[in-house]
Amino acid sequence: MSHLSYRPDLPMIVQSDRTILLETQHPLFTEARQAISGFAELIKSPEYMHTYRITPLSLWNAAAGGMTPEQVSEALTTYSKYGVPPTIVRELEETMSRYGRIRLEKSGDDILLISDDPLILTELTSYKSVAQLLDESRADEGFIIKPYARGLIKQELIHLGYPVQDIAGYTAGESCPVSWREITAAGRPFALRSYQDEAVRAFHSGGAATGGSGVLVLPCGAGKTVIGLGAICQLQTATLIVTTNTTSVRQWISELLDKTGLDPSLVGEYTGDRKEVKPITVATYQILTFRPSAEDEFPHMKLFSERDWGLIIYDEVHLLPAPVFRVTSGIQATRRLGLTATLVREDGREEDVFTLIGPKKYEVPWKIMEEQGWIAEALCREIRLPFEPKWREAYARASTRQKFRIAAENPRKLEVVRYLLDQHSHDQVLIIGQYVDQLDQMAAALGLPLITGKVPESERELLYQQFKKGEIKRLIVSKVANFAVDLPDANVAIQISGTFGSRQEEAQRLGRILRPKPDDNKAHFYTLVTRDTREQEFSLHRQLFLVEQGYPYDIIEMETLV
Repeated sequence: MSHLSYRPDLPMIVQSDRTILLETQHPLFTEARQAISGFAELIKSPEYMHTYRITPLSLWNAAAGGMTPEQVSEALTTYSKYGVPPTIVRELEETMSRYGRIRLEKSGDDILLISDDPLILTELTSYKSVAQLLDESRADEGFIIKPYARGLIKQELIHLGYPVQDIAGYTAGESCPVSWREITAAGRPFALRSYQDEAVRAFHSGGAATGGSGVLVLPCGAGKTVIGLGAICQLQTATLIVTTNTTSVRQWISELLDKTGLDPSLVGEYTGDRKEVKPITVATYQILTFRPSAEDEFPHMKLFSERDWGLIIYDEVHLLPAPVFRVTSGIQATRRLGLTATLVREDGREEDVFTLIGPKKYEVPWKIMEEQGWIAEALCREIRLPFEPKWREAYARASTRQKFRIAAENPRKLEVVRYLLDQHSHDQVLIIGQYVDQLDQMAAALGLPLITGKVPESERELLYQQFKKGEIKRLIVSKVANFAVDLPDANVAIQISGTFGSRQEEAQRLGRILRPKPDDNKAHFYTLVTRDTREQEFSLHRQLFLVEQGYPYDIIEMETLV
């Protein structure tokens, strides 16, 4: 390593296998983290040393967002103790230069696959998987692709290591005039925040063919819905919005009616309960992917072609189900906007998001939002509990699946919850769990209201309202509350049992408590985990997500508390 100068005062080590090690205790940690987050993804986050990885996709997203290889190397050089291995510098240039080297462009009624480098085009079109999507070659211009192949060819080429820049443009869609209200229906003054406006502009890019499809990455609590509305107001076109569940659908609809002048008769809900198709329609992923049996077609996928949509918004795009990718592949002439807090998917299909929805167009780091007071400062703590010997024995004998549940239902969690409720006597506290029996017992022991799937919608609404008004300060909720229940006033969440380490779920739960707070603008997020069990293993996933979002994460032993 003698050729690289050594600077012990810097926080980072860049290695030739494209991993980056970053010291968390270093004074430059936050600054360095910010500098590399645009092109590297976090893969490990224990206390003292975080590991990032630079992948082709992370570099292509950076390139699509306008970063140059020089900027990436400079960020690495600025913070690296040993400089940057020359092989990495070459790889950065090679990889990033591939983005945009192959393009889809419109020519009359045809779409052409073209490149400034005829040799690459010849090589790629000789692959059978690509050749079968082409119609004919046009002397010097490139190749006409088959009418249905716009999405498929992009998927095929990214697998071969060439992300396609799609500038073949979009159809305008049916017109639907939408304007912002300056005073919301609820009577509050309203305007887009500066970063929300920037995000909309980055997506639209002045109506150019380079805009109109892409993903905006914003932390939980940043107001992704409002950014979606911004895109609709910008394009003034019929829009299909797809989101995670019915509660979320209704939240989108209430935001639409609160913040824009849309007539309610133009807004439709398409869910298990109702099937309305209006100029602005909000649907769930579940209803789209419903089918009577595995052999059947998906009857509701026709929603994608029921109207001449000018825009499709995919909320929580990291949860997009596979069948929706297939349909999306066929509607590449429609503008597409993905919204999410993380580009990481549990199934590893990030390339499909990049290709079929679009590259990352804008990312606003949580730190900046926290500094500007748009989201609360979050303090995340994992409390590790011991296991009584008799429970430990039952745990040792149980099957893998049961182990998780036995650990999750550790009876000592009640003591810790009692302790935390005392500590937060004046706060609005949500207690969240996965197992209804456990929640029932906890609600009975503490005398607190409980919301689970069994509680009728009307009763849920009432409890949520009372909680929002501060008439009740504690609420126990099951997974029902994970997605899109807006409880902006909760500033403490205690998670007593979670699912199998899903990052998404963590994002949702944290988002509940990150809305800005009137007083000291802090939010507390506790996770209770039984020590040395499957539960502790799974909590590592979630910790990774929180750290990836930049939240401080502490581990506390129960014995030091109670």
